[in-house]
Amino acid sequence: MADESVPEPAAVPEPAVNYANFSNDIYLNGLLTEQTPALTTDLHALADTARARMSPAAYGYVAGGAGSGRTMAANLESLERRRIVPRMLRDVGTRSLARTVLGTPMPAPVLLAPIGVQSIIHPQGELAVARAAAELGVPVVHSTASSYDMEEVAEAAGDGPRWYQLYWPKDDDVCISLLERAARAGYTALVVTLDTWLLGWRPTDLDRAYLPFLQRIGIANYLSDPAFRAGLAKPVEEAPLDAVVHWAGMFADPTKTWQRLSFLRDHWSGPIVLKGIQHPDDARRARDSGMDGVVVSNHGGRQLDGAIGSLEALAPVVEAVGDETSVLFDSGVRTGSDVLKALALGAEAVLLGRPYVYGLGAGGQAGVSHVLRCLLAELDLSLALSGHRDVDELGPELLSGP
Repeated sequence: MADESVPEPAAVPEPAVNYANFSNDIYLNGLLTEQTPALTTDLHALADTARARMSPAAYGYVAGGAGSGRTMAANLESLERRRIVPRMLRDVGTRSLARTVLGTPMPAPVLLAPIGVQSIIHPQGELAVARAAAELGVPVVHSTASSYDMEEVAEAAGDGPRWYQLYWPKDDDVCISLLERAARAGYTALVVTLDTWLLGWRPTDLDRAYLPFLQRIGIANYLSDPAFRAGLAKPVEEAPLDAVVHWAGMFADPTKTWQRLSFLRDHWSGPIVLKGIQHPDDARRARDSGMDGVVVSNHGGRQLDGAIGSLEALAPVVEAVGDETSVLFDSGVRTGSDVLKALALGAEAVLLGRPYVYGLGAGGQAGVSHVLRCLLAELDLSLALSGHRDVDELGPELLSGP
């Protein structure tokens, strides 16, 4: 009897970049030049290299989490519990990772997550990251909390795809101005972070009394904004501390509710994605509010201690809204096989966070490029070794575990 679990053969994917060849390049270079990679290819271990090259405060800011770190641990544990069940004797000689998400063509369903204050990690910060991402066509999600303003980052990205992440300010005029600037600078989708109306309890930063924003690091988008500057009694250059106080007064707004989403729709014409969704009911609220997508995320464990691992929330959210709303995923992703697992559970794309920041800390733009090449190569290899040739073939049957 035929194995009824084997799917009908899919059309052969269009020829695409063979990311797996990166490993062959490394081996060949070692043979010809006896050189090994400048940075480790183990993206888990890359954090140690970055730590040695970053200040203790900067490393703590990136690597630390909320409370005792239980949510960060849960993110990794939830990915570890799900195991890949590979299938054999399938033609995987030609593969495609390409996918279009919310109107953005991507060479692989991977984006760089919005991470702020990157100049504490490397002087070029977001500029280096944008250039590295553009080299590979990987979309970058620019954070409102950037060390460089959105126009500078857009220039660094060139023709590379880019989305804009909004920390929704209390001041509506500033919000409108930020959105208008992002649209003019070529950011095509809006990612609204919902889980950071207040900063979480972060002992690593608290013990050092370290908050970069108070040193005017990570507020470049505000300081360059005409609506923000219009609210200052004196120019930023004359009264920098007053500007920081003005920023602090509008950053946090825990009074925002679902009813306010119509404001964003009125002032942004492209896709809108809500980041921080963990409950299916919230995903349904996002759909019913006319949002185009959600990111299943717990902010990498940096906000609420003791929360569920993000991967645990993914399948229920996909089941609730997946046919009507794009579902993306982040938190805990470290490897190409992690990406594969999230795609198998229904994520349309995955946002990569800490690993590319560690690449930035370890090697600047070249370090970010190295991380992306490693991740995409492992994703390509994992796709093939699991018995698939296109990311669109992946489904929950690929995985075992609770």
